[in-house]
Amino acid sequence: MDLAPLDLFYRFGVALVVGLLIGLQREYAFQRRAPDDTNEILAGARTFPLIALVGCAAALVADTLAAPLVLAGVVLGIAALLTVGHFLRARAADTGLTTEIAAFLALLIGALCYLGHLRIAAALGVATAVLLTLKVQTHSLAREIDREDVFATLKFAVITVIILPLLPQQGYGPVPFNVLVPYDVWLMVVLISGISFLGYVLIKVVGPRRGVGLTGILGGIASSTAVTLTFAQRSRDVDGYAVPFALAIVLAWTLMFIRVLVEVAAINQPLLQVVWMPVLVVMSTGAGYAVYLYVRQTPDRDEEEAHFTNPFRLGPAITFGLLYAVILVAANAAQSYFGTAGVYVSSVVSGLADVDAITLSMAQLSGPEGDIAHETAARAILLGAAANTLLKGGIVFATGTPRLRRALAPGVGLIIGVSALAIAFI
Repeated sequence: MDLAPLDLFYRFGVALVVGLLIGLQREYAFQRRAPDDTNEILAGARTFPLIALVGCAAALVADTLAAPLVLAGVVLGIAALLTVGHFLRARAADTGLTTEIAAFLALLIGALCYLGHLRIAAALGVATAVLLTLKVQTHSLAREIDREDVFATLKFAVITVIILPLLPQQGYGPVPFNVLVPYDVWLMVVLISGISFLGYVLIKVVGPRRGVGLTGILGGIASSTAVTLTFAQRSRDVDGYAVPFALAIVLAWTLMFIRVLVEVAAINQPLLQVVWMPVLVVMSTGAGYAVYLYVRQTPDRDEEEAHFTNPFRLGPAITFGLLYAVILVAANAAQSYFGTAGVYVSSVVSGLADVDAITLSMAQLSGPEGDIAHETAARAILLGAAANTLLKGGIVFATGTPRLRRALAPGVGLIIGVSALAIAFI
């Protein structure tokens, strides 16, 4: 390829920066691990950028000479050098292959930079640096997972990688069943399961011992209803934790609104332009009350260990898919036969069960192939979220202690009241 000098320098510059990023992390980790070690690290802040530049230069030479074997020869040569270096280090001490693999990846990233794949090269570099930095956390995660977690992960991989691509991408039947597209329905299952799965992994990596409030945040990613029920019940067993438990519950409720925005953004960008402001206002109300509770809580008590199980089960995932499909058909039928009022009623009823399902169905029905207006969909989503918040408040009042009820009552009133105002002004 015939590149302008400025473009060529830019590509080499990206290779240099990405190599330096990985090299700095490797050198920092080596110095932290063995500050008194006089031996040289296999590859550090200088070697990694050089390796990335070698990869970029090799790709340039191979392209200029129209000889791909040049790049292949350089790759094999660097691989041989890394192999020799590894065996020399392995003689002195038990060592892994992390640095060597990272160096080899830096070489390939350099080649990608010359070939013009700058975004993927930068993403690979950042991902590599993050993985190298999270050594302790990944090892801790490996120790924490059990057989149930492994099976849940494999099931999630099956529904995502194997089942989803095989499903039909067209609707069947007359109105209101024409909105039932198997691929879209299962995609919602994958989406909501993925959000819950991510929340569970974060809990495993960080651990709930960092604080009841942090547990509320991470648990809210997986299930704000589960967090509410857990801490409401625990308030009866642990004396003096009413305010910290209320804080965890409110934080979980606040995270629910972030999930709403993420789900809408993933499905329907135009709807996001309508719904983000009112949702942000309600979310800010919850966050403000959480700050108030944080100031009120007693900081000198020992933290209580929270136990979370893997949120992914194949049965509940399929149940969610069925619930989403039913809501999709019901909302479409309500719109077709009863107009806007029918959508609002169905959103309140559906929100009592699950706010994710009503959010995803409204995002779908207000999309290019739906006939629900964005404003109507936005109001329906907020109605569903308000109904869900009211239900969780009822859980606290039914199962929590009087102190927990007193701590949460103003927050429930504020969130519901602000939600009503936000709906009115859409």
